[in-house]
Amino acid sequence: MRVDLINTGTELVLGRTVNTHLSYLGEALFLVGLRIQRQICIPDGDVIGEVLSERMPHSDIIIVTGGLGPTSDDITRELISEMLGLELHFNEAVADNVKSYYALRSRPFGEGGKRQSMVPAGAIVLPNSHGTAPGLYLPKTEKNPHLFLLPGPPRELYPMFEDETLPHLRKIVGQTDVEAKEWKFCGMGETELAEKLEPSLSKIPNLEIGYCAKTMEVHLRCVGNANALSQADSIVRDSLPHQLVSNDLKLIEEVVIELLKAKGQWITFAESCTGGLLAHRLTNVSGASSVLAEAHVTYANDVKTRLLGVNSKSIEAHGVVSSEVVTQMAEGALKVSGADHALAITGIAGPTGGSAEKPVGTVYLGLASKDAETHAEKCFYPIDRETFKWRTTQRAFDILRRRLLGYPLIEG
Repeated sequence: MRVDLINTGTELVLGRTVNTHLSYLGEALFLVGLRIQRQICIPDGDVIGEVLSERMPHSDIIIVTGGLGPTSDDITRELISEMLGLELHFNEAVADNVKSYYALRSRPFGEGGKRQSMVPAGAIVLPNSHGTAPGLYLPKTEKNPHLFLLPGPPRELYPMFEDETLPHLRKIVGQTDVEAKEWKFCGMGETELAEKLEPSLSKIPNLEIGYCAKTMEVHLRCVGNANALSQADSIVRDSLPHQLVSNDLKLIEEVVIELLKAKGQWITFAESCTGGLLAHRLTNVSGASSVLAEAHVTYANDVKTRLLGVNSKSIEAHGVVSSEVVTQMAEGALKVSGADHALAITGIAGPTGGSAEKPVGTVYLGLASKDAETHAEKCFYPIDRETFKWRTTQRAFDILRRRLLGYPLIEG
């Protein structure tokens, strides 16, 4: 079936807001056997009518996001009602939901609330449990394809799509035996991954293979029936067990938390150039409190000495960005925290501070554990500051993941 996605919002085309809808909806639609044939991003206003008139003859399903709010530029429902010759009727159930939402925030139910309570004749209301704008589903007729009008804010759109929209789409599509599976890998590039897996995966009938390179991570995506995906999963697990981070889209920090929980162990961090990003990423995951009790951002040299016990003579002799210092940072953090493992980072994020001997992008990672020898390694990421920090923490998490699984920390 032909699916069009129309994202409305002047803030999107001005670049003020990142449009994440295509990524989310493309993946969610695929799981019910649908693929987006075209995505169009347009500003608020009358242009929505022009785009819909153009696309309706060429689409089986059109999903529109945005333009359902209470302000004068939110005119999606009005334009579509006018295009299709549908009267707008005041819906008491929608109005009650809007009034309840406003009452909790001590806001009056004014003209904006009344506008959001108007529903085109024949439309099915998709309740909004996270805001005021209801979604609307207009079933297919001779005049129009299946039309889904959804709110623009992700916190409203995503729950509505999963809870209210997908059931309708499943009825439209019917049963499908096509599924998708994705694996995440660390410690190798996209080309190397393809060279390792493609010879075996390409022999599986009716299997579609795709790759996506991300920062310090590569994703393998396979599309096929359950049997084909089961064969692919076996090949992946057997071929690259050390590099495989997850086969269910889990973040590497989620994987690390699960491994630490399973062992009943704790982690601590001692960060310099990454400024607490390890702790930030870990605590973005629910359940982090069961594996992380404390972390240190020891940016200044004297703080490394005072809090972690780093020897000032080591800093003078080898420099703060060195194997010797990162080792002492990791071992010091392990000692003062009483944790089972400690990750440490010291480096030069740039754009200033580098030298011929230690250029910008140089970073040392250390991992100290109660039951293993301290590991220290040098990496080089000569890129922008933010990406440098992300790559560094990604590699640090991968070192920890490998140790928890009993894998070699560096491939030989």
